[in-house]
Amino acid sequence: MVGETTPLTPKHPIDIAAELKVPVLGLYGGSDDGIPVETVEQMRSSIKYGNTTSEIILYPDTPHAFFADYRPSSRKKQAEDGWKRLQDWFKKNGVA
Repeated sequence: MVGETTPLTPKHPIDIAAELKVPVLGLYGGSDDGIPVETVEQMRSSIKYGNTTSEIILYPDTPHAFFADYRPSSRKKQAEDGWKRLQDWFKKNGVA
């Protein structure tokens, strides 16, 4: 969501969050070594300045790839909750 800018990545999600025209659903693990909680909270704050129904969900004590049931990082409870939220989000936003 954040990072150094380069010619290939002149902007990152945090840079455009307030300008989004469509809703985004983010499901993140609080113990993800690659995406710090501080970054998730920055994104959550930034999307509030936009005009969408975007949502950022943070699952405490949950690692990266918690949805991947073939990996040791899989977390059944969080994945099931995320799946339900995703389906509800699609319905709410006219996708399903």
